[in-house]
Amino acid sequence: MSERKKQSWLESLLVYKDVRMLRILLLGSISGFPWVLIASSLSLWLKEEGLSRSTIGWAGLIFGVYAFNYLWAPIIDRIQIPLLTKKLGHRRGWIVLMQIAILLSLLVWSFINPTQNLALLISVGLIIAIASATQDITVDALRIEQISENEGKSMAAGAAMAVVGWWTGYKLGGVIALSTAEYFQSIGISDYWQTTFLVLGGVIIMMNIALMYVHEPVDNNRQINQRKTDKLIEEKLGSNNIITNFVAYITGTIGGPIISFFKKNGFAIAAGILGFVFLFKIGEAFLGRMSIVFYKEIGFSKGQIAIYSKGLGWITTVVFTLIGGVMAMRAGTIKTMFFAGGLMALTNLLFAVLAWTGKSELLFAIAVIADDITAAFATVAFVAFISLLVDRTYTATQYALLASIGTAGRTTLASSSGALVDWLNGDWGTFFILTTIMVIPSLICLWFIKNKIKIGAK
Repeated sequence: MSERKKQSWLESLLVYKDVRMLRILLLGSISGFPWVLIASSLSLWLKEEGLSRSTIGWAGLIFGVYAFNYLWAPIIDRIQIPLLTKKLGHRRGWIVLMQIAILLSLLVWSFINPTQNLALLISVGLIIAIASATQDITVDALRIEQISENEGKSMAAGAAMAVVGWWTGYKLGGVIALSTAEYFQSIGISDYWQTTFLVLGGVIIMMNIALMYVHEPVDNNRQINQRKTDKLIEEKLGSNNIITNFVAYITGTIGGPIISFFKKNGFAIAAGILGFVFLFKIGEAFLGRMSIVFYKEIGFSKGQIAIYSKGLGWITTVVFTLIGGVMAMRAGTIKTMFFAGGLMALTNLLFAVLAWTGKSELLFAIAVIADDITAAFATVAFVAFISLLVDRTYTATQYALLASIGTAGRTTLASSSGALVDWLNGDWGTFFILTTIMVIPSLICLWFIKNKIKIGAK
């Protein structure tokens, strides 16, 4: 029996050999890299310029756009970009357009002094966040469309590779950003962060070149089904003219994905799903938003943060995300999320211990590794969960709706993380205890829906 069990795990791992997984890995990296710019880099840049924890925390409000990107997701599903769509495809055309916007924003950042032009700096950061959030809509749609609807195990594996890719873009991108900034600082460049952003712009360009190797499936059924929805609305309106056609188009574009979601799940279960999605990673977000500030205050250098939090963290995340993908394939996404939620609560306590004991490289490494393991399991299960929920007629819109609801909790609420630390008079230990408690409500929601939702294996 043990031999058969071992073989089944090996068979599950073979799913990752599919060439589509490599494409999904790249898409995830493209999605994760902008977070290096508006999370780690921006936070540390502002910290080293002498701005307060509260200011850094509130600057994180720019992440709030991720919570609302579903509002323009229907546009991404339907509107074609002149020239780019014809040359690159519907999804890739949108990605390249947003990458250009991020690249131009980095060029502007390279000329800004934060203390003199804080409002402009944050405004440009907001542009990066909007472009990144928009990009995520089409990246996730293209990722889901790489895999057929009836390939449940491949979808879980794809979710794992997407998470690995995201953390690769974020973690290794962070290593590049922090190491480059530290190098430029060490050789005496006064505006070392501004110079670093030029280097990061080069990374953006290389990612766009790699994107050309990602196959974009042609899905005529999506457009056909969208037109069917428009036609049904036109019939309900009772006439056929330019005004009713326009109303039907707008109504079908915006309302169709939402109606489809509630019709499929029923109101009570749909509400439970949305509650879980909103609450699941709030505690992790509060911790993550202030983590780099905490590391700096406790005495770790940019180099140490790069090694332990980014470099070592990336290796851990990759390994355990792949394991988490196999676990989701075998045990089901819901059981995996319960497991990850419990781990999330426990690992946050390690940061409280680090805060109470003071600077310790060993404890720092343990806390970071544990946090990355937890994040790996939680994220892969979460991505697989919402990927399996979407209607392929509205891939971009429904995924964006669910993902943005999840992001809403992690961005809007977590923006108060700096103010919370200040309110606690810098008591980091108590802060991390509170992030532990924040995990519990989401698990209650998950318990409510676990036997009532159909997404393959539970």
